Amino acid sequence: MPVLQTENQSSSYPSREASARKGPKARWFWLFWIILIGAGVAAAYYYSNHLQQEMITRLQQDTQKEMAALKAQYDSRFSEISSQMNQIDSKVQAFNELLTFTKDQASGKTDNSNKLYSQLNDVKQQLSNLEKKLELLK
Repeated sequence: MPVLQTENQSSSYPSREASARKGPKARWFWLFWIILIGAGVAAAYYYSNHLQQEMITRLQQDTQKEMAALKAQYDSRFSEISSQMNQIDSKVQAFNELLTFTKDQASGKTDNSNKLYSQLNDVKQQLSNLEKKLELLK
């Protein structure tokens, strides 16, 4: 015996027309969510790239500041050491002149500095002789 469907029973099952109407709505719903998720992924990707570029820029700026500070410190220490080397060089030159003068005095050879020293001694002797003569005249 075939079972006859009544209108009440047929309303509990969706007809093709009803499912056809719900189909496009469901497609638009899923399409909307797919686009929304894709936009979220794209936004996250672009934001992470933006943060990465910002971090790289900050690191470069910090590195340049540190390098400038190190260069300034290096330059100041270099100039300080250079001035100390110049002082030491002048002391070494004076010491070399003294050694040369002492060597010349010991060997009996004369050079310009030794001649100057000898002339100075001669002037001192003449001055002392003149002082003695001056005292005798008094």
